[in-house]
Parts: sequence; C-alpha cells; structure tokens
Amino acid sequence: MSIRRTTKAARGAVAMASAVGLALVVAGCGGDGGGAKGADGDKPPARGTAPKDSGPGTPAADSDKVIGEMKGPDGVVVTLHSVVRDSGGFVTVNGTVTNRGTRAFNAIDWRSNETELRSRSSISGATLVDKAGKKRYLVLRDTNGECLCTTGLSGLMPGASRPVFAQFPAPPAKVTEVDFQLPTLPPASVRITD
Repeated sequence: MSIRRTTKAARGAVAMASAVGLALVVAGCGGDGGGAKGADGDKPPARGTAPKDSGPGTPAADSDKVIGEMKGPDGVVVTLHSVVRDSGGFVTVNGTVTNRGTRAFNAIDWRSNETELRSRSSISGATLVDKAGKKRYLVLRDTNGECLCTTGLSGLMPGASRPVFAQFPAPPAKVTEVDFQLPTLPPASVRITD
C-alpha cells in the first residue's frame, strides 16, 4: 500500500469521527430530548449521593418538624427532623447540621474508627441506641465500604446549613424510642415513626 493511500484513508477516518462527534453535539443541544426532567420541568434530576454545601440556611427536606436538637462544640448544631422505620427493615434519620460558630466546620470527628472505611468526612460514627433492649445500632454500609449516610461533610462555613441523613438496621417493632448519638455531641432521645 502506498503512502498516498494510507494518508487518504487516515484523512477519511478523521473526517468521519469529526462528523459523528459534531452530530452528537448538535443532537445533545437541540429540543427537549425526551429525557428525564426534574420537578421544575427544565433540568434533569441531580445525580450523586451527597449534596454540596449550598450556602447559608439550606434545610433538610422536612425541616419544619423538629424532633430533637444536639448542640456541639464551636457552635455546631444538629437539628433532627424525622426518624422513620422503612418497610425494608431500616430506620432512616434525617436532620440538618448548622454551623453557628465563627470558623469552618469539618465532620472528621463524626466518622467511625473502621480502618477500611472509605468515607472520611461523614457521619458514619452515628449510632442508634435502644436503651431498654440494651442494643446499639451502627450506620449501614454498602458493598464498597461507604456508609449509608451523609458524606463529604467538610468546609461548612459559618452561618451555613446542610441536610444530613443516616440509615440503620431497624430495632424490633416494639421499640419506638431510641437515642441518636454522634461523637462529640450529647445524645438526643427521638421517637421512631412508621
């Protein structure tokens, strides 16, 4: 094969790849695309498990209801909004962490002490305690070692809030009151709802 033929073939391949790429870009920019849309109808739903800090006063989904509050050092406050028993045998705790202090907050002290844990700045050290049954429930983990809880909880600036959650194995159905605990904070007694 001659050099001339090889060069012609290479140019043709580059031209074809460019045309395909341009067609994909144009298709992605035009029309409604028929894809999934968010609640506002304009944007696709957000992906990812841990929301970024979105500024001062960003509350959790059901922040109108307050069932407990935990005040920690340096002005950090955790407000609990719900503790719900799911039909799958789990309990999910939802709340909001607010930095009322004067410096940025990092949840490094709220993580668990496991050596293989991947979530470094998280609330993986949270526990539910059934005082009557004398049992402590730890935050669940997925198959990759990530906690089923809020992760990436670092750099929370003064005046900012962020929703938090943690999922635990459910205590027996007769248990309706537990203590939610986070390292460095006093426990909060909360009622589990169905």
